[in-house]
Amino acid sequence: MVKPFASSADLGEQRQSLEVLAEGVYALTAEGDPNVGAIEGEDFLVCFEALATPVAAREWLARLREHTDKPIRYLVLSHYHAVRVLGASAFGADVIVTHDKTRELIAERGAEDWASEYARMPRLFKEPGSIPGLTWPTATFSDRFTIALGGGRGDLVLAYCGRGHTEGDLVAWLPERRVMFAGDLVESQAALYTGDAFHRDWSTTTLDRVAAFGAETLVGGRGAVARGKQGVEAAIAQTRDFLAVMLREVGRAHEGGGTLKEAFANTHRALEPRYGAWPIFEHCLPFNVSRLWDELDGVERPVIWTAERDRAVWEQLQS
Repeated sequence: MVKPFASSADLGEQRQSLEVLAEGVYALTAEGDPNVGAIEGEDFLVCFEALATPVAAREWLARLREHTDKPIRYLVLSHYHAVRVLGASAFGADVIVTHDKTRELIAERGAEDWASEYARMPRLFKEPGSIPGLTWPTATFSDRFTIALGGGRGDLVLAYCGRGHTEGDLVAWLPERRVMFAGDLVESQAALYTGDAFHRDWSTTTLDRVAAFGAETLVGGRGAVARGKQGVEAAIAQTRDFLAVMLREVGRAHEGGGTLKEAFANTHRALEPRYGAWPIFEHCLPFNVSRLWDELDGVERPVIWTAERDRAVWEQLQS
């Protein structure tokens, strides 16, 4: 029996929580739905992530406006996935910032990703007709991009730590507050999506660079805010462990002449006891294993996901 496709049967609304992480630093979490955030400058706002539609984004902004009425100068997008970027028009930001590679990925596969993610996660696309089109950055960078917040608030540093969840993930770092918005490079009590990932880079050098910042508060892409040095270390370790188990189990099947379906079954068996009850575990794992199998086959860059390919992989592995 085939399980309901991806998150198509996930129709229950998740309870959102707006948290004040430090003075003028905000995060909105939602029980495993994508997290977003905002940082106050002296006379402007920097928003982090845009959600899937302008309607969904406006609901977040209404809650943010209960705390600050400063205009939005920057919208920072951690990577190109549709549920993170297609709500951008609601912000009216002066500048939309991404990594260079994210802009390239939007051009190469943004339309296909939009159709793919809408089919996988329809609940997140509140009033999809409100989306005016693909979101394009107006500023990009390759290594670091620094925003001076003014008023004694220090800087917000956008940094590239290497290939991970995608080719173009960035983190947003507040050194004076020791707060990091890590996007989907780190998850806290939520499963990973790795369908566009570089598993070996991510699990080693990329997470090493994320950890080296020494964050004491970390907002991952999904799940609870990680608090305190130990909490941040645990979130990074959880992310690394998920990737390590995938590399081990898929690698064994691949090296032993097994099949993709065997690799999926073995990986599911190994991960499920710890991660199976966490958000999007069942949704993501077929796509994760398929991408890692390609990577072990020598396919350097992820194959573009389309709505049709999504269904084929799902039916092959979840039947």
